[in-house]
Amino acid sequence: MQEKLSTFNIQPSTSIKACLFDLDGVLVDTAVYHYQAWKRLANTMGFDFTEEQNEQLKGVSRVESLNKILAWGNVQKTDAEKEELASLKNSWYVDMITKMTPAEVLPGTVDFLTAIHQAGYKLALGSASKNSGIILERTNLDHFFDEIVDGNMVTKSKPDPEVFLKGAELLGFKPDECVVFEDAVAGVEAAKRGGMKAIGIGEKSVLTDADLVVSGLDKLTVEDLEKL
Repeated sequence: MQEKLSTFNIQPSTSIKACLFDLDGVLVDTAVYHYQAWKRLANTMGFDFTEEQNEQLKGVSRVESLNKILAWGNVQKTDAEKEELASLKNSWYVDMITKMTPAEVLPGTVDFLTAIHQAGYKLALGSASKNSGIILERTNLDHFFDEIVDGNMVTKSKPDPEVFLKGAELLGFKPDECVVFEDAVAGVEAAKRGGMKAIGIGEKSVLTDADLVVSGLDKLTVEDLEKL
């Protein structure tokens, strides 16, 4: 684990002072690992799980994802059985992500995080994943973040704004001083419900409520934040 970057005594010249990032699909792409683990779990119960269905689980908690998958497979399980299945899926997923490397960081991520840090913005992670710490450490991104809010710290899933409001609180800024970077509709909705700006990572036709939509962090500059 690298040491956190030294804090610059610089304040951004705009109303936006802090940047809150989702993890999957924004900084790294772990959706393939979630998909492989959920598919394996579904197969053990006698049905399949598609990539299209996996898309519907973006930003959704592990428990809610499992409930959706069981419903798709028309399978009934007790709460105790669900807990066992969720733990099994997570063990497979963790086994895969512990083998991640910095090469799996999405294009432009390191350059953009470096640029906004040097410009004086505070950075926080706001992810539903309970394994965010492992992923950030394996990909050498952990030192960029002043605060990390993940599924271990919140009880409500996006589109509830809890994860982002918690991040803003820990960073010491009001919601309207924050911008959220999200690839999921539920995440963009969470940002807007929390009173924050939202930059969508993906398709404009999908992330219609975002203030700005780009295909990736490699398409963003500090100047884009100054225009929000």
